[in-house]
Amino acid sequence: MDLSNLKPAEGAVNRDGKRLGRGQGSGKGGTAARGHKGAKSRSGYSKKIGFEGGQMPLQRRVPKFGFTNINRVEYQGVNLDKLQTLVDKKLVKGEVTFEHLVENRLVGQNKLVKILGGGELKAKLKVSAHKFSASAKAAIEAAGGEAISL
Repeated sequence: MDLSNLKPAEGAVNRDGKRLGRGQGSGKGGTAARGHKGAKSRSGYSKKIGFEGGQMPLQRRVPKFGFTNINRVEYQGVNLDKLQTLVDKKLVKGEVTFEHLVENRLVGQNKLVKILGGGELKAKLKVSAHKFSASAKAAIEAAGGEAISL
């Protein structure tokens, strides 16, 4: 045993805070450090999330506008240059299916896929996807391929 491993006995330090509401002699009796009157002094008090003391809360001050269609169908876009990259890396040849896109992490497993016309496609590919943009479909067919909607 030396000075580096000396420590106080268990329970000797870090006393719990002063006990509230245990008589005037404790120094924290009476109001139990809650002050006088008002909601905060009462038991069971909890303020609502976003409550600003009666001032109009932020979420009600900020203007709301627009419209969100609950029936909107979200597609994950894949550009033609990504398909060309797969061909260049020899990860696909001749045919690109939804499974190929998931394997190569271009789309998520439970997503709908839309092929977009960004970039250039030189390879002759048979592409299967849920949707195609007009420019993508034209580019695939111009390269001698086929666009198949799922």
